[in-house]
Amino acid sequence: MAIFGNKKKEKKEKVAPVRRARTTATANGVAHDIIRAPWFSEKALVGTEKGVYVFDVSLRATKAEIASAIKEIYNVSPRKIRTLNLQGKPKTMRTKRGMGMRSDRRKAYVYLNAGDTIQFA
Repeated sequence: MAIFGNKKKEKKEKVAPVRRARTTATANGVAHDIIRAPWFSEKALVGTEKGVYVFDVSLRATKAEIASAIKEIYNVSPRKIRTLNLQGKPKTMRTKRGMGMRSDRRKAYVYLNAGDTIQFA
């Protein structure tokens, strides 16, 4: 009776799944609900020189929806999209209530291919 068996197990090679880019078609007018406005700040304006544009987007928008909305509105295809959520801050109100909350926001960093630009004005 052997403690360790003589049979060796065969190693199975793991195959990485193929990732495909998701594309979603947006209906008329929905693109402007997804992309609310460009985000103008010092950091955002410095990024435009490197091909990174920042937008205020809907809280429920996915990266694929943002990409298709950018393509529809500005006629450029983004290379990469990063999103981040900003929590609302408590602010004092000059009323009897005293404190209030600013609403939550979401912004998207849109990276464009070299040579592509977006004109806001």
